[in-house]
Amino acid sequence: MSDKGRMEGKRVLVTGAGTGIGRGLALEFAKEGAAVALHYGRDRAGASSAVEEVLSKGGKAKAFEADFRNGSTIQPLASEVTAFLGGLDVLVNNAGITLNAPFEEVTQEQFDTLYQVNIRAQFFLTQALLPALSQHRHGIVINLTSVHAFGGMTEHSVYAGTKGAIVSYTRELSLELIQRGVRVNAIAPGWVFVENHRKVLGDSFDIERAAKSLPAGFIAKPNDIAKLALFLASDDSSYIIGQTIVCDGGQTSILQLTGDIRERRKERWGANYVGGMSSEAG
Repeated sequence: MSDKGRMEGKRVLVTGAGTGIGRGLALEFAKEGAAVALHYGRDRAGASSAVEEVLSKGGKAKAFEADFRNGSTIQPLASEVTAFLGGLDVLVNNAGITLNAPFEEVTQEQFDTLYQVNIRAQFFLTQALLPALSQHRHGIVINLTSVHAFGGMTEHSVYAGTKGAIVSYTRELSLELIQRGVRVNAIAPGWVFVENHRKVLGDSFDIERAAKSLPAGFIAKPNDIAKLALFLASDDSSYIIGQTIVCDGGQTSILQLTGDIRERRKERWGANYVGGMSSEAG
């Protein structure tokens, strides 16, 4: 799609690319010149429309279905993707599902499903694709985690556990795979507004009002995360290994119970101890 894009000649697999962040990632990689394989588990229409968009602009893309709840689908997916692309340079492990439920109501089936899709599939897909990624000693693995790995939200005990595991796993795996010429990093997005949010929150949800709670002043879109992924997949990030980069509009920078960051504080701490301070706010 791009004659001189940063990803020109690269072969990329994005998992969970039928909707949301994954779909946006796939489109941005294609825009930068990559040949793209789009994995999807359920949203065939979203993946297919993205493929059509890439093909209409002269790019190379194909959608591949695999239900990550079933571990037996992983090796066939790896084989089909590498056959289509003729190898692999970049693996973006984006596929994941969420669940909110009170701790005491979580079932073993729900627990197993999230860990199967969010962790086990990512682990063994990377393993299956390692020969292709390490062939020319310039492979890239980017794992998608979440700010849920760093801060708690009630009723997300299972989901947060999977996202924390990705952070630790990424750090350790990077040490092993760099010896094979493969760099591994992760991205922890904050709030990224995708189609499913509108379905859950409803049409009455005020996105502009919600955006004011973030230091950035806006809620991210998938291409905001894609820009970071492109950087991590490029030679510009060659000295970054084993890191989880938080991309959250400042969400995790705010201490709890501090109020609106855009308002001056009325209290003045230290006025009795530090010179040059008024006891009242200006």
